[in-house]
Amino acid sequence: MSNFGNKLYQSTELRQEMKINPRLYQAMELLYMPLLDLQQHLKQELSENPFLEMSEADVTDEVSIDEEGQEEKDDEIDWEEILLDGFDAGGSRAQYEEKERHEPTPVETSDLRDHLLEQLHHLSISEREIRMGEEIIGNVDDDGFLACDLEEVVEGVNGWLEDVRQVATERAQAMEDEEERAAELAEVEELFRPYTLEEAEGMLVVVQRMDPAGVGARNLRESILIQLDEKELEGELCHTLVHDHFDDFLNHRWTEIARGLSVSAKEVQDAADEVAKLDPKPGIQYGPDRDPYIIPDLIVEKIDGEYHVFLNDTNLPRLRLSRSYREVARDRNKYKGENKEFIAAKLNSANWMIQAIEQRRQTMLKVMNFIVDRQREFFEKGVQFLRPLTLREVADYIEMHESTVSRVTNEKYVQTPRGVYHLKFFFSSGLSTTSGESISARGVKAKIEALVAQEDEKKPLTDQKVVNLLEADGIKIARRTVAKYRDQLGILPARMRKRV
Repeated sequence: MSNFGNKLYQSTELRQEMKINPRLYQAMELLYMPLLDLQQHLKQELSENPFLEMSEADVTDEVSIDEEGQEEKDDEIDWEEILLDGFDAGGSRAQYEEKERHEPTPVETSDLRDHLLEQLHHLSISEREIRMGEEIIGNVDDDGFLACDLEEVVEGVNGWLEDVRQVATERAQAMEDEEERAAELAEVEELFRPYTLEEAEGMLVVVQRMDPAGVGARNLRESILIQLDEKELEGELCHTLVHDHFDDFLNHRWTEIARGLSVSAKEVQDAADEVAKLDPKPGIQYGPDRDPYIIPDLIVEKIDGEYHVFLNDTNLPRLRLSRSYREVARDRNKYKGENKEFIAAKLNSANWMIQAIEQRRQTMLKVMNFIVDRQREFFEKGVQFLRPLTLREVADYIEMHESTVSRVTNEKYVQTPRGVYHLKFFFSSGLSTTSGESISARGVKAKIEALVAQEDEKKPLTDQKVVNLLEADGIKIARRTVAKYRDQLGILPARMRKRV
């Protein structure tokens, strides 16, 4: 048996620990919030903290006689009693109750499936066909393509049909009249007989004839063929191109196609141009809005030759301490226990919130002013003159942590004379130049894009040729880097850009 036993010991020691104040978390959250989120957050604070109230920018201390009378009337409310009684003012509830707010109701928009179902139910077809059509439409994705095999569609609708058939059969078997029971069972068997793959294929053709053209296709090739048929181009070269030479078409092998069809490469390319006008994702026009409306958090304007930064916070609630509650809290000797603690906590929270919002404003202005100063050439000449910039550089300048700068720039937008940009747009790595300076990676991408846009279509620039042109412009870059940037820009290789 062990001679050691479990014992409790008590000792004292000094040790350093870092504990983050909950308010520090809140301050970081305020920095992270974009403008619309901050508006909602401040409205919530206004509703929860009685020591906070909105302060309009155009309100002055001078009020008219009528306004003074109204103010005196408002001051007649016994705020002290409200505080001490836990905000139960008594008397008429409507006197103190906040007026009912009518929030705007979002308007429901019709999506692709709604659009297709509406067309389906306007067709002169049987209920059985409608049921299969609904099952097919339910499996069409947001791009407009059938998202599964037809066999799975048949299996799914038949599974549902079997459940309904069993219920209908049990109801029919419960009939007392033998003839009626037999007739009902026969009708159930006919009405709920399983679907076949041929029925599904026939109904898929019906769905594929609906608007938008190309919807319900099982792949891109089928969608393009449907759209060409809609334009009555069956038998034309563009239709043959997709129907018989789709792989070569995707890889821009115009010469090989021309040789196989005994036509010129120019005719093949012209036909490919017609196909390129079609919609590769026909359902996307009925999908959710992929470009949400952006409200910039900051505004940069050029005034008298200088760039000035402003906060776009005119619609942001201006907070101040409520005068009525402040007067109640002034005489602290009146309050004891929970009431005193409540008043102190709410008053401190209100003061902290006002300071935190102001700190957020000042930090955002500091960051943006540094960006404008560093990226002045961009504002003057364009994206090709964007300089490399890191979060560390900004953090060192404003004397804050790098994570703070990251939060300030996250999900924030700025309106400039050159357009609206995400703040992260101004940060990128750099490449060396022969002059010893550096250029932003985004600036290099812009130069590559400009070079390709100006190239001879019959002799497009290869990646190595782009490298040579950039080096002639003083930019050191590897061919694989050019290829990577070209892919990121969505630019095809030179072979696929060539025109005949």
